[in-house]
Amino acid sequence: MLWLGMAAAITANQRRLVFNPNIKREVLRPRSSGHRTRPIVLRAKDGTKLSGWLMTPSVVGPHPGVVYFGGRSEEVSWVARDAGKLFPGMAVLAVNYRGYGDSQGDPAEQHMVDDGRMLFDWLAERGHVDPKRIAVVGRSLGSGVAVQVAMERPANSVVLITPYDSILAIAKRRFRAMPIEYVLRHRFESVKYASALTAPTYVLRAAFDDVVPHSHTDLLVAKLGRLQKDETVPDSDHMNIPYLAATQDRIAEFLSTQFMQPLA
Repeated sequence: MLWLGMAAAITANQRRLVFNPNIKREVLRPRSSGHRTRPIVLRAKDGTKLSGWLMTPSVVGPHPGVVYFGGRSEEVSWVARDAGKLFPGMAVLAVNYRGYGDSQGDPAEQHMVDDGRMLFDWLAERGHVDPKRIAVVGRSLGSGVAVQVAMERPANSVVLITPYDSILAIAKRRFRAMPIEYVLRHRFESVKYASALTAPTYVLRAAFDDVVPHSHTDLLVAKLGRLQKDETVPDSDHMNIPYLAATQDRIAEFLSTQFMQPLA
């Protein structure tokens, strides 16, 4: 009975276990020092309003582009603040998931992936963006969104920050005695899609990560179709890694190098 009760509780509360929506802005007035920054509201295919920011370089385009997908508890206004260093010379789209920030709705894996494809397509249609030079960047939970979007869209390159093989695998590790595979709907099984990625992929790990153990990253890396780099950022942990200068410099250099490569 106890086992059944625990299984029922996990089933009922799994959205809360997987997602932790943060509605409070991390940066009150986000503005990139290297871009024109404007708030945007886009509608998902089902009409749900999604809120975020579009950052565009001040010089005339077309520019390479980046679509950013945040972590489990992440509100993405900080990306607008740091875009000048993270994504120099690039058009950047950072939109909060459903239920995060000012975005409407409730988070779910399928919604995140569907919305992610829509965001990629929307950015590719901007006249100041080169549609053949768009990268996807995903942090933690968002790495699972980035992998699925990159599998179905012509991403120029992929950056995965503290990625995992699957949320299902991490949940099974945490709830060893429970039949997680029978109750978890939001699985984010990146390892199933990794071999289909054809874009150069850069993996960044935290030196100290108690959320995504390196063994789960190892399993993903082993399956990636086109791994370009796999690096650990010194003195980083799961929470601070995207804000560190060492991380931001690495991402800026990788993307700038990839965008300068001749197109096939």
